[in-house]
This record gives sequence, C-alpha cells and structure tokens, in this order.
Amino acid sequence: MSKIWGIVIITAIALIVSLLVYPFVLRFAVKRSIFDNPDARKLQKTPVPVFGGVGVYLSIIAAVGVSFFIMRSGVMVYGLIAMTAMLLIGIWDDIAGLSPYIRLLAEVLVVLFIMFVVGASIDDFHGLWGIHRIGLKWSIPISLIAGVGIINAINLIDGVNGYSSGFGIMACFFFGIAFFLTRNFSMGTLCFATGAALIPFFLHNVFGKSSRMFIGDGGTLMLGTLLTLCVFCTLSYNSPSSALESHGVGLVAFTLAVLGIPVFDTLRVMARRMIRGKSPFHPDKTHLHHLFIDCGFSHIGTSVTILSLQFLLVLIWYLSWKLGANIDWQLYIVIFYSLLVTFVFYALMRSSQRHKGRLYRFFVGFGRIMHINQRPGFKKIRKFIDHNALSIDYYIKMKDKDSRQN
Repeated sequence: MSKIWGIVIITAIALIVSLLVYPFVLRFAVKRSIFDNPDARKLQKTPVPVFGGVGVYLSIIAAVGVSFFIMRSGVMVYGLIAMTAMLLIGIWDDIAGLSPYIRLLAEVLVVLFIMFVVGASIDDFHGLWGIHRIGLKWSIPISLIAGVGIINAINLIDGVNGYSSGFGIMACFFFGIAFFLTRNFSMGTLCFATGAALIPFFLHNVFGKSSRMFIGDGGTLMLGTLLTLCVFCTLSYNSPSSALESHGVGLVAFTLAVLGIPVFDTLRVMARRMIRGKSPFHPDKTHLHHLFIDCGFSHIGTSVTILSLQFLLVLIWYLSWKLGANIDWQLYIVIFYSLLVTFVFYALMRSSQRHKGRLYRFFVGFGRIMHINQRPGFKKIRKFIDHNALSIDYYIKMKDKDSRQN
C-alpha cells in the first residue's frame, strides 16, 4: 500500500472514530459533572460539558495506532507523548484548577522535550535575512519563547464556539499539505489525523445544543503542542521542508501565516496586561473574539469572521510567494497584515465603539447579518446533529439497563 493511500485511510479512521466516540465522552462528562460553568468573563450562559479534547485525543490515538502498520516513526510517537502530557495538564486544570505558573512550567518542560527528545527546534532561519543555521545559545531561547507562545495562543482563543477547533482544522491541514509535499509522511499523517478528529467536535460545538461540548484546556493545550511540533519540524535544520526553499518559499513566513491571528492577538493582549501592571495570564475580555461579540455577532458569526481573516492571511502569503516576493518580503507582508487585523483594527474598533462611530455601527449591522444560527437551515442541521448524538446515547443507556437486569 502506498503511503498516500495510507494517509487517506488513517485520516478516515480518525474522522469515523471521532464521530463514534463523541457521545460516549459527552455522556461521561455529564455523568461525572465535568462542566465549564459560566462566570463574569465567560460568554456562555449555562454550564457546558468540557471534555471534548479527550474525544479528539482518543480518535488521534486510534488513527495513529493503525498507522504503525503502514509507517513507523519516532517523531510521531514522541509527538503523541508530548500531546498526552499537555492533555493531562489541561484536564487537571479543567477539573481542579491549576496555577498559571505551574501550567507555564509544564509547557516549558514539554517544549524542552520536543527540542531534545524529538530533536526538533527552531535552529535554522532557512535563508531569512541571509541567516541559515543558528547556534544553541540562540535556538534554545527562541524555541522556548515560540513554543510556549504558540501553546498559550491556541489556549486563549477558546472563547467562542467553533473558533479553536475551526482554527485547529485549518492549521492542521495547511501543515499537513506542506509535510505531504515534502514527503514528511509521519508528520503529515499526524496533522491530517488531528484535523479529521476535530471535524465532528467542531460540528457539535457549532451546531449542537443538547450535544454541545467544549474542547477544554486539555484539548487546546494538546492542539497547541502539536502546532508547536509542526513549526519546529518545519524550521529545524535539515528538515524535509527545506526542499521548499529552492522554490522560493519563505518557511518562517509560512509558519507565521498559518498561526498569525492567534499569535498576534495573544501578543497584543499580554502586552496590554503587562503595560497596565497586571499578570500576562490575568483573564479579561480583550481578545479579538470579544470585540466581535460586543458588536453583536453570534458565536458562529464571530468564528466564521475570524477564521476567514486567518484564511485570507494564508492566501495573501501564498499570493506573495507566487507573485515572486522574496522570503524577507513574504515575512514583512504576513507581519503587516497580522498587525493590521489584531492591533490597528482592534484599536480603531474600540475607539469607534466608545464614540458610537460609523465603523462600529457598520459592524453592528454586519453582525446582525452573521446571525445565521437563527435561520431555518441552521436549525435543521442542529436537530440532525443533536438527534444522532442523543440516539447513540440512548442506545448506551438501554445497553446499561439490559446489563443491570441480567
């Protein structure tokens, strides 16, 4: 069997297992009262089960387990170990609560594990500013800052339905395609399997009502760990992705384009907190998704809008490459667009909101259009999604009842 067909089969397995395992995980979370309860800084109004990351993880494990019949990869195994560690830390945080500094220490240790056990780090700029391989005294701090930053950026976008999972699907498939094109099939498999495993969760998270579940810190920290691994495997010295350099691809620009909106939004939020004398981990409502919610956007409208802006960023990078921009200018274009959306647009919108200006009024009107959750088609999808999950749950309950009677 060719590795291409192997990846297709593994991706399909992840998708199917995720569909089947979701109701079991949902029922477990409800039975054990593992809920995310509403408070002043959260956007939901009722308690929601917060165990979705476990369902995604089980689906990845099932798919990658099958993949060992097709390919054997140390990177895949060690990557799963790192993802497992952060999943467990996140579950602990979801259930019992953790100090942000303990979680930060765990993130640092996981990033170091990726660097020194997996053997992947940011130790090559691949020609950016004429720089290629860099020494340990630079690669270690750069990799640590980048890795911890990526993990936290993905964790902090989990504020509205469909945003973190939708972003995860998009990012995993972008990285998966890049790894596939450079014949890095082990990383490509891990990315495609994760992206596929996220799809059923995304559908329930966006369309579901009685079957809705949050991915939780466990899920976002696990996803952030995978994306950190993707960046490190892309930018490592002698990475298979280096083959793209000969085609004029700016690898640093590409990785930043895939992660741009969450990363720059997190930089803005944390910088703002520190300027005001607060901890960078102090929770508030200053993220980009909070801005759209304040303009009257629905959760799905907010997610669709931000994910569209993120997709546009990757498209702009791609066009800059195809139109002949060198690797330095590819990076400048990505940074400019990211700053424009997360810093400039945010500041202009907040200013306009305070003065009830035209820009704010325009987006309030646009937000009303984005309330697609009120349309008949959306409600039909919701009914279908909820019915299928609850039908399986009903089957589980009846099976439990029969076993007790016997």
